[in-house]
Amino acid sequence: MEITAKKGIKFIISELKPRGELFTPFNIITIPIIALGLIIVAYRFVNGLGSVTNQSQIFAWGLWKGFNVVTGVAFAAGAYIVTFMVYVLRIKKYHSIVKATVLNGFLSYVFYAGALILDLGRPWNIINPIIGNSFGFNSVLFLVAWHFMLYIIAQFVEFSPTIAEWLERKKAKKFLQSLTLGAVVFGITLSLLHQSGLGALFMMAKSKIHPLWYSEFLPILFLASSVPAGLSMVILEGTISRRVFKDLYPKHSSKHLYEEIVFGLAKGAALSLFIYYFFKAIIFIHGRHWSHITDMWGVWYFIEVFGFVLLPCIMYANGYKNRSIGLIRLASLITIVGIMLNRLNISVISFYWNNPNHYYPSWQEYIVALMVISIQIWVFRWVVTRMPVFKESHH
Repeated sequence: MEITAKKGIKFIISELKPRGELFTPFNIITIPIIALGLIIVAYRFVNGLGSVTNQSQIFAWGLWKGFNVVTGVAFAAGAYIVTFMVYVLRIKKYHSIVKATVLNGFLSYVFYAGALILDLGRPWNIINPIIGNSFGFNSVLFLVAWHFMLYIIAQFVEFSPTIAEWLERKKAKKFLQSLTLGAVVFGITLSLLHQSGLGALFMMAKSKIHPLWYSEFLPILFLASSVPAGLSMVILEGTISRRVFKDLYPKHSSKHLYEEIVFGLAKGAALSLFIYYFFKAIIFIHGRHWSHITDMWGVWYFIEVFGFVLLPCIMYANGYKNRSIGLIRLASLITIVGIMLNRLNISVISFYWNNPNHYYPSWQEYIVALMVISIQIWVFRWVVTRMPVFKESHH
C-alpha cells in the first residue's frame, strides 16, 4: 500500500536522522577533512582563488580540475559499461551490481562536475558554456557541458526506480522502470561523447603539454582509458561495499555469483587495458618520440605505461586465468592509480613542463579535493543504508 504525502514527509524526515555509531574510523578521519575543507571553500569565495591555490594565469587548471573532473569522470565510466551489459546485451549476472554502479556514477558526476564551481574565478559564469555565450555553439566546452548535464539527468532517471521503491511508490516505480532502457541508451551515447570530449579539450594545448603525453588522438585515448578505469572502480568499490555493508546484502546473496562477476569484469579490464596499451604504443612509435625518452620525463612516461598499464593488464589476465580474486583486486588498484597518473600527467604534471616556475598544488587544494571525495562517500553511504540499492530487483 502506497504511503500518503503526509506520512511520506514524516518518513523522509525520519530517514535523515543518523544511523549507527558516530565515532567510527572513517568518520573520525573524514569529519575534520570536511570541516576544514568547507572553511577553505568559504575563504576562497571571499578572497578569490589566489588566496588558497597556487594557480595563475599560466597554470589556470590546477588540481581541482585535473583530479576532480578530468580524472574523476573516468572512474565514473563503470555506470555506462555495466548498464550497457545489463540492459543492452542482456547479461543477467551483472544485474545485481547495476544499481550501486549507477548510484556511484551519478554521485561522481554531481560532485565532480559541481566541484567546477570551486575552480572558476567567476563561478557565476558557469552557465556560459551551456548557453554558448562567449564560447559559441561549436566549441568543445559547449558540447562537454551539455553532455555532462544531460548525462546526470539520464543517470538520475536510471536510478529513480530505486528511489520510488524506497518511498513505496509502486505506480511511480513501474512508470520509471519503463523509462530505464531509453535513459540507458541515451546515457551510453552521451558517455562515449563526453569521455572523448574531455580529451578533445586538451588538443588545443599542443604547445603546452609534453610531447610524450600530447597526441591528436587524445579523444580516443581518453575514451579507451575510461573503460578499464570504470571496470576497475566497480571491482574496488564492490570489494569495499561487500565488507562495509555486508549486512545490507540479501542473505541468499551468492558468493560464487559475486566471484563470477569479478572474473567477468577482470576479463573486460584486461582486454581494454591491452587495447589502451596498444594505442599508446602505436602513437609513440608513429609519433617518433624516441628523442624524448632520454631524460627524466622519458623515465616517468615509461613508469606510467609499463608499470600502470601493461603490468595490471598482465595481472588481470593471470587473475582471470588462475581464478585469483586477490590478484584481480590488486590489479584494479594499480589500474586506478595508473589512470589517475595519466590524467594528471596531461592536465597538471606535464603541462608547461619546460616552465621554470612550475605549478605545485597548495595544501588547501589537497584538502578540498579530499573533502569532495569524503562528502561523496558520506552521501553514498546514506543512500545505500536507506534505499534498496543492494537488493536484487525481480522486475
